Amino acid sequence: MITVSVCIGSACHKRGSYAILNRFKQLVQQHGAEDKVNVAPVFCLGECANGVSVRIDDQLVLGMCEDNVDATWEQLVLPRIG
Repeated sequence: MITVSVCIGSACHKRGSYAILNRFKQLVQQHGAEDKVNVAPVFCLGECANGVSVRIDDQLVLGMCEDNVDATWEQLVLPRIG
């Protein structure tokens, strides 16, 4: 199971983390990967100055925005779920 954790702490929330969280959830559904990918909100990943923070398993991805969610999915998640 791949875990995608999206920070929803104050700084990330102000930068649109809920839209990013929801887009990841949409991508999971679109790819029928509910049994392979878990998307969950988390509080503060400690990178408040670096945009919305996302952790994909143990890999931290900084500076997330709505515009790069799909590319991040394609590069870091999709290859792992086949």
